[in-house]
Amino acid sequence: MRHLSIDIETYSSVEIGKAGMYKYAQSPDFEILLFAYSLDGGPVEVVDLPAGGDVPQDIREALFDPETVKHAYNAAFEWYCLSRYFHLKKPEAWLPQWRCTMLHGLYCGYTAGLDATGRALGLPEDRRKLATGKALIRYFCCPCKPSKANGGRTRNLPHHDPAKWALFVEYNRQDVITEMEIERRLRNFPVPPTVQAQWITDQTINARGVAMDLELIDGALWCGETVRTRLMSEASGLTGLSNPNSLPQVKAWLEEETGEETPDLRKDTVTALLERDLGSEKARRMLEIRRELGKTSTKKYNAMEAAVCGDGRIRGLMQFYGANRTGRWAGRIVQPQNLPRTYLSPLPLARDLVKARKLDALRLVYGSVPDTLSQLIRTAFVASPGCMLVDADFSAIEARVIAWLAGEQWRLEVFRTHGKIYEASASQMFGVPIDLIKKGNPEYALRQKGKVAELALGYQGGSGALIAMGALDMGLTEDELPDIVRRWRDSNKRIRNLWYAVEDAALSVVQTGRPAAAGCLQFARECDPGNGLDFMTVLLPSGRKLYYAQPSLGVNQWGNPSLSYMGMDQTTKKWKQLETYGGKLVENCVQAIARDCLAEAITRLESAGYPVVFHVHDEVVIDCPKGKADLDTVCRIMGQPVEWAPDLPLGADGWIDDFYKKE
Repeated sequence: MRHLSIDIETYSSVEIGKAGMYKYAQSPDFEILLFAYSLDGGPVEVVDLPAGGDVPQDIREALFDPETVKHAYNAAFEWYCLSRYFHLKKPEAWLPQWRCTMLHGLYCGYTAGLDATGRALGLPEDRRKLATGKALIRYFCCPCKPSKANGGRTRNLPHHDPAKWALFVEYNRQDVITEMEIERRLRNFPVPPTVQAQWITDQTINARGVAMDLELIDGALWCGETVRTRLMSEASGLTGLSNPNSLPQVKAWLEEETGEETPDLRKDTVTALLERDLGSEKARRMLEIRRELGKTSTKKYNAMEAAVCGDGRIRGLMQFYGANRTGRWAGRIVQPQNLPRTYLSPLPLARDLVKARKLDALRLVYGSVPDTLSQLIRTAFVASPGCMLVDADFSAIEARVIAWLAGEQWRLEVFRTHGKIYEASASQMFGVPIDLIKKGNPEYALRQKGKVAELALGYQGGSGALIAMGALDMGLTEDELPDIVRRWRDSNKRIRNLWYAVEDAALSVVQTGRPAAAGCLQFARECDPGNGLDFMTVLLPSGRKLYYAQPSLGVNQWGNPSLSYMGMDQTTKKWKQLETYGGKLVENCVQAIARDCLAEAITRLESAGYPVVFHVHDEVVIDCPKGKADLDTVCRIMGQPVEWAPDLPLGADGWIDDFYKKE
């Protein structure tokens, strides 16, 4: 096998951050500016295309030679852009020849970003990404504002600043050097073939895209702006403020109107104030307007409008291995993982009224227009002409996986039979026959305790986890919470034991360097001293590994041994030392196994001729011809046992419709 490392620099008038790479590369003015490459680790060469350069014939041949592996950081970008450049009719057929170094870094527990990965790996300065890149990209790769100083031009070309262009060429060259060094250092910790195959499927799904209801998007944007204008006008008349959207102005006005200090105007504060007697109808109405304005955001619709390609589809919604550690997918562009639920009924009428821009009718039937628009966001994703959307969602997948990992037999039996885990949990916790925990019986109140316990306590959480999951909002008191924690743990002794077994195995591996196991989870210390790499790994039943970089031992706040590793802090977004514990490690493993189940299901569905257009958490959305839209078949495929966990009970349920929703 030969190896070709590539990095390209490109121009397009489409803003890639908002529209995504597919619409970016489909722009009529898209072009490749620089093509840097290295064949088999040789010197990095740069082809300056605007200067009349051309990709050498031997490199062209290597590009399409199945025996030559193509490497790039975020290889999906190079693959798709070069597919456009070479006018490939079936670009997906080219995907198996590509390897993504970004994926390799993510697989090994590092963060995304060429510079960030290089720094985390400790690359020397001459192997690191050049810091001048962002400014050069803004100058040459994006449109510029016309001005007198630049002669009214809308784009910067190489001859406008030859010195910058020369630096840009070196920047392009250095990116290949950095990518090659990252790949070289991680070579002893390869991406498994199964994960590589999943990456290929993921790029195929992203390139396929999902159809959008452009009429609904246009109508929602018009309705949202109209309502916002009306509310702002009413707020101005009510308060006399020059800018009723200004937080300091509104706070000062409210304090003067009510005679009380207003701490802030966050969502929960506004809700709490509206539940009180404010002694001023004006203040009440202003707070109601404030709440309405908070819901009038049309950002999701704006994002959809910006990203829709010329054929009415949005592409690139999913980021493979986007979730650090577990390898789950993350959302991009419209962020389909973070959409409001749909409670409206009937949905088709609401969609029709928005399309027709009938605001008064919309308000009459559904009440709040902003809330209605928010709930309709999902429904902008629609089936292709002549097709239907088939949606199938794994049922309680994490609860099933943790029961299977721990060998908690009573829970597994629930999932193999009736599946009512909230009722069954309450029955176990409080010693009440499950038949009594049903609507109409006083024992049904126990279901709420069973539910919040199931949602909050599986990963070693305590009373704080119950509160975070909304226990107090459900009517429970703080005094009740410790008892709920105790009862749940007593009813799930095998899960409780799993937390400690996993923690003990991890601590043992880091301390001794010898392999250890916790059930079917295999822990190991894997090192490459020559490249300064040290990992604790967890081999999952699927054959995939979880990586924890630079593991170390310490003492936690309770004086017990603790495990730390280097990772991305999800709050600060900085690469730093993170402490972990048994319950958190179990959560990582459970979510990773659930992710592997989803990946298996997607592969099966694609093979069976059910094209997935996107997926959210544990839910897949398929766009297929009406004659093939069979929910039972799709759910059966998703519920089939996986080869590496044949006794893990899986189940799925879903719906078929013309548009996406959340029931």
